[in-house]
Formats: sequence, C-alpha cells, structure tokens
Amino acid sequence: MAVDAGNELVAVPPGRVTLSDRRTRRSWPVEVAPFRMSAFPVTQAWYARVTGERPSSARGDRLPVEGVSWWDAVRFCVASSLQEGLTPAYRLGADGGAVEWDPSADGYRLPTEAEWEHACRAGTAGPRYGPLDEIAWYRGNSGGRVHAVGGRLPNAWGLHDMLGNVWDWCWDVYDAEVYGTYRVLRGGGWSDEHWSCRASVRRRSHPTFRIDDVGFRVARSAPAPRP
Repeated sequence: MAVDAGNELVAVPPGRVTLSDRRTRRSWPVEVAPFRMSAFPVTQAWYARVTGERPSSARGDRLPVEGVSWWDAVRFCVASSLQEGLTPAYRLGADGGAVEWDPSADGYRLPTEAEWEHACRAGTAGPRYGPLDEIAWYRGNSGGRVHAVGGRLPNAWGLHDMLGNVWDWCWDVYDAEVYGTYRVLRGGGWSDEHWSCRASVRRRSHPTFRIDDVGFRVARSAPAPRP
C-alpha cells in the first residue's frame, strides 16, 4: 500500500471513552477533547531526521522506530517541536528525572491513554476496528518481524497500525501506588497473540525500557477556539 509515512497528523474528534483494567476490575469514563494524532507510528526516517539516531534492531526508513524508551519518545517530541518552531509540550527537569506537560502548548507530545483508545476505536464499540488480519501485524501473520507502517487497512478516521506492529507508549502512569513510574503501553505488537491486539488491552513498563516491539506515535493538542 503506497502511503506517505511522514509526520502526517489526523484530526480526532472529541468524545467519551471508558477505560478498564482487567487486573483491578476497575472501569472509569474519560472525556476526550479534540486533538491530532500521527497517522502512522513514528518511522525510523522521521526519528533519524529529528535525533540523528537509528536505535532500532531492524533497519528501514518506513519501519516504525522501535527499541525506544518512554523517555526517548518524550525527548523526540521536544526536539521535533523545536525543529518545527512549535512550543514544546514538555519541560524536562535539569537532571532529566522529571517532566512537566503544558497542555496549552502546540508542540508534539505522547497521546494520553484515553486519547489513544478513543482514536483507536474510531467510533466502534468492539474489541477491534476491523478483522485482525486486515488491520494488524501480529504473531499470526507477521512472520516474526516488524513491518513497514501503513501496510494494513486504517481505521475509519485514517489511523494506521493502531493495533499490532509495535506497541505505543502513552503519557500516563499505569498505577503509581503499585508500579511507581511505570507508563502505559497500548496496541499490541508484531510478536503478540491475537488477544493482546485489542483496543482495550493495557500493558505497562518502566519508562527506561527498550525492546524491539515497542515504539510510539505522537499527538498535538487542538488549537484553542478564538474568542
């Protein structure tokens, strides 16, 4: 499928999503404001253009960048914002151990967990936005490797690879009381079984964790309405 795998952003309408956690058996509704999300996971070409680095184990410009930590993704958002003359959404502490999010900034950032699930569902209510083999690379069809972005059908809002291929880092802390600083991962990856590639599945990992089936996509807050 011939697609532009650059930094194209898709407008995501406002809505409401109910998040749930199987471990705690909790569910909670979240209102989602309009925002924009990258149509594809950040590719190796885009990551290299911004950072000058190619950290992934598999190499290819159109492959999603993987082997990146949550902190790597946050620093990418800051650097990409500065390169494009945008106000960074994140302020990093001098020691690199803290980060603050400015919701009013127009720069790149990671999606919140609620934004991610709302965007993934694209108005659908089931576990997936289409037949798994048509929309995702997972253990059953990936051949044991990551694939170029955009090779499967997008959801109704034009977002590719929301399920499968690589997991996406999200902004949120998973459960501070139990897991400390661990951050949320969503979407499933190329090595996962079909049950992990669902809109509601939550995974967690330490923000310094790097592995070959975890990447990220970016978001930008919608401009504030003019008075």
